[in-house]
Amino acid sequence: MLKAGIVGLPNVGKSTLFNAVTRTRKAEAANYPFCTIDPNIGIVTVPDPRLPILAGIAKTGVQIPAAIEFVDIAGLVKGAAQGEGLGNKFLSHIREVDAIVQVVRCFEDGDIHHVAGTVDPVRDIETINTELILADLDGVKKRIEKGAKDAKRGDKVAIADEAVLKKLEPHLDAGKPAITLELTAEEKILAKGFYLMTSKPTIFAANVKESDLATADSNAHVAKVREYARTHANCETVVISAQIESDLIDLTAEEAQAFLKELGVDESGVGALIRSTYHLLGLRTYFTAGEKEARAWTIHAGDTAPKAAGVIHSDFERGFIKAETVGYEDLVKCGSVAAAREKGLYRMEGKEYIVKDGDVLLFKFNV
Repeated sequence: MLKAGIVGLPNVGKSTLFNAVTRTRKAEAANYPFCTIDPNIGIVTVPDPRLPILAGIAKTGVQIPAAIEFVDIAGLVKGAAQGEGLGNKFLSHIREVDAIVQVVRCFEDGDIHHVAGTVDPVRDIETINTELILADLDGVKKRIEKGAKDAKRGDKVAIADEAVLKKLEPHLDAGKPAITLELTAEEKILAKGFYLMTSKPTIFAANVKESDLATADSNAHVAKVREYARTHANCETVVISAQIESDLIDLTAEEAQAFLKELGVDESGVGALIRSTYHLLGLRTYFTAGEKEARAWTIHAGDTAPKAAGVIHSDFERGFIKAETVGYEDLVKCGSVAAAREKGLYRMEGKEYIVKDGDVLLFKFNV
């Protein structure tokens, strides 16, 4: 299962957010730096409004959503790349995740300590990014040095690696994350093996106060984060209120919806964050729906029908014959598989078919 790591400076709301997305209280959230040392890990279900509708069409009471893994990583501080604040240990945790959710404090509160003394979201983002870039740069230099002898001897793998590393070194040295370096498809495959932290897809979570959630569009701090995300990181910003989300943990779905309505918002920010992170990881969903259950299955964007079948069971992929397929929107419009079949919207797809997000599938196989 792919992992998304929650990172940021100390006391920006990372552990509170982790508790909210995992609907647990397993991560300590306290008003002092480094209350998280070892990473907390939780499985998070992906909210998908399509699933209950499909369950209704299939006349089943069982719904099984897709899931991803979130990791709460301790706060980084300036100098982490040189070991400040147990930085080396925390950086190693970031290397192990597949995507980064960077939590940025976008609220003023004199009672909650900020490691820099003041709230400045752009400064905070750049502090984190600088530490990740410096750590990556150090790793790249060490790789170049280590592989130099093999490259001189004519080792083809070492030569190919060195060529990519020597493109990365000046890019990182200029303070730019690895993900913004233009590489060929072949070079990207090689770079992936370097496990650089700044090559991981990132999303910013702008953390606001409860009273600011409904008016986040007019929050100056949020505006700065969005602008930075657009111009420097080419990534998305999702507004959340970690404290509100934490308060929702113990409420029923109906109580939570009523609470959010009182605040003037339609949906929990965490739901949007989870869905955005799911797509950030390159993941997509297809469905199966029958009398026993309606279920969301996770695949990678671009997966073929046999690959998607293999998510259910390896036998399905090995003995794949065909996939009976209907798009979610078409099925909902028709109201049933039978009606979709009558209108020619229910079709047979073979081994080359690229599964689309929202496809409702039934696999035929023989082993």
